[in-house]
This record gives sequence, C-alpha cells and structure tokens, in this order.
Amino acid sequence: MKLTNRSEYALLALLHLSRQEPGRYITVESIASAQAIPPKFLEQILLVLKRAKYVQSLKGQGGGYRLAKPAQRISIAEIIRLFDGALAPTESVSKYFYEPTPIEREQGLLRVFREIRNLVCDKLEKTTLAHVRQNK
Repeated sequence: MKLTNRSEYALLALLHLSRQEPGRYITVESIASAQAIPPKFLEQILLVLKRAKYVQSLKGQGGGYRLAKPAQRISIAEIIRLFDGALAPTESVSKYFYEPTPIEREQGLLRVFREIRNLVCDKLEKTTLAHVRQNK
C-alpha cells in the first residue's frame, strides 16, 4: 500500500475538521492554509468526501465544511480505500478489490501477503480520526 497525495490530504483535512468546535463550518481557505494543501486540490478532495458523506458543506457567509459524523466513527482505512483503493500489497489478497495476479501461483507468497494485509487492515480499520486527533 502506498498513499497518494489525495488520501494524505484528505486525512489532513478531516483531522483539521475534527479539531474544530462541533457543528462549526470551516472554509476551504482555512483548511488549506492550516494544512498546507493547494486550495483547488482540496476543493476536489472535499467534494469526494462530501459525496461519500464524510463531510457536509454550507454555502455563503459562515459556510464551509464540517464533519458529517463523529471523528470516532471515521476510520483511517475508510478514507484510504475511498481515495486509493485496496489496502493489500497486491490485489490477489485484497478483500474488497480482488483481481488475479501472477503471485497467486505461489501459495507461500500469498500467505505472507495475506498476513501483511491483515496486519495493515486491522490497524487502519481500528484507528479512527479521534484516535489520532491531537491539538497542535
């Protein structure tokens, strides 16, 4: 698994939102500035997060974005899968994005990569925004 900038920025934006007063909308510019994310790129990321119901938006003065559900109900795994797909090191051991790969010819290798997948998935699925959220 290798994180893309999209998933990294999505996690940074969500963590920033999780640190805010509940119910408060935060502007794209404020999030972008606080997390050093290009604003136009952030807008695209927030649109994906909104469609997936992780954030809500409000237009106009006092508008912006806020979490759509509590930080303790948003796992790191969910966000990475949303932007990057499989958490597995190869698609042939993926639970949600299975595709055949040449490595399937060797059961010993498959076992190793399944173990890696299980460790990574277990950690990321059990870790929520609330677990990693800290005030700076």
